[in-house]
Amino acid sequence: MGVFRYDSKYAAPTKEQRERYMKGETEEHVFGEDEEILLVVYDEAAYLKDDREGVRILFTGVQDKQKVHDEIRRMLEEHAQKKQDPKEFSSGNR
Repeated sequence: MGVFRYDSKYAAPTKEQRERYMKGETEEHVFGEDEEILLVVYDEAAYLKDDREGVRILFTGVQDKQKVHDEIRRMLEEHAQKKQDPKEFSSGNR
């Protein structure tokens, strides 16, 4: 059905999306050293929330819902790389 990405920690799924996809029984999982990644699995969707980067992603439909595991793996790798080398840029003197 679709993947909806929200690049701000203040952005969230719309009321219509919540009413349509984010209902029913839920299952929650946390990932990362500081448990900064939260996955909430619904019957028809999966909602991924990364508190470190402020990203929220809503995966809807059976096929797109399966993509959530690849995204979690990518986020964990990205967090590990940033922790290993926290400076994204270095000065010219270096």
